[in-house]
Amino acid sequence: MLYLSCFEFPDIEQEYDFIFRQKKTCYDTYYPFQILSKHQFRRIDFEPMTILYGGNGSGKTTALNVIGEKLGLHRDSLYNRSSFFEDYIQMCGMKLERRVPKDSAIITSDDVFDFMLNLRSINEGIDRKREELFAEYLQAKYNHFQMKSLDDYEQLKKVNAARSSTQSKYIRKTLSDNVREHSNGESAFLYFSEKIKENGLYLLDEPENSLSPAKQQELLRFLEDSVRFFGCQFIIATHSPFLLSMRGAKIYDLDEEIVDVKRWSELENVRAYYEFFKKHEEAFADKKK
Repeated sequence: MLYLSCFEFPDIEQEYDFIFRQKKTCYDTYYPFQILSKHQFRRIDFEPMTILYGGNGSGKTTALNVIGEKLGLHRDSLYNRSSFFEDYIQMCGMKLERRVPKDSAIITSDDVFDFMLNLRSINEGIDRKREELFAEYLQAKYNHFQMKSLDDYEQLKKVNAARSSTQSKYIRKTLSDNVREHSNGESAFLYFSEKIKENGLYLLDEPENSLSPAKQQELLRFLEDSVRFFGCQFIIATHSPFLLSMRGAKIYDLDEEIVDVKRWSELENVRAYYEFFKKHEEAFADKKK
């Protein structure tokens, strides 16, 4: 599915004209001006799966933030802004093929990290409460208790519950089970699978963070299926060779002097992996005695 078909950034002449007209000269940076124009990144023509590839500082995250802001997409985490961000957004243009669904969003690695921290915090809180209930069960079951007034009614219920059940049943009935404990990779994948719905436009900033190679490949299949069967469009900033291999993806190489569209196997980062494993090919050979 295609919701956003093209996006245009201001060119270097437009940027210089804007900066020249500013009366104040005390700014250290005009961010996001002069970031994407350095490599003449003027326009993106989208496919259902479009990838922005590049190293740190290449501008791929800036491009995602600009697109997300122009579209008014939902986001959870704050991001780097400046006094000139709104001016830059107004100078950008875009073309929509159809209305962007309301559940569309920009998802960053900070969102995933916060989710994992919250999940861990919930589990730690439940574990502390469980320890308290262990002590409460033992006190209620084996200590002598006599009800003296209505104020003791709640304690009486605890005593009866403790004396009529085993410790494990008492704990399970009183305390909800822990949120399932996941590894970082499992938690990160869970976040994407819960956030990404059918028929949506999603901007993903380095989704490979916190994911093992195996989980990256699982995410790859999930994203491919979301495009193929569930009407989603993705714009992804990544340098993961696994995600770069996505079927049908259109890849913009932001590391080039002039940004260009390339096949994933042509990218410098992917070629480096290929040359490394090719050099050590014998180490992976199945040597049968």
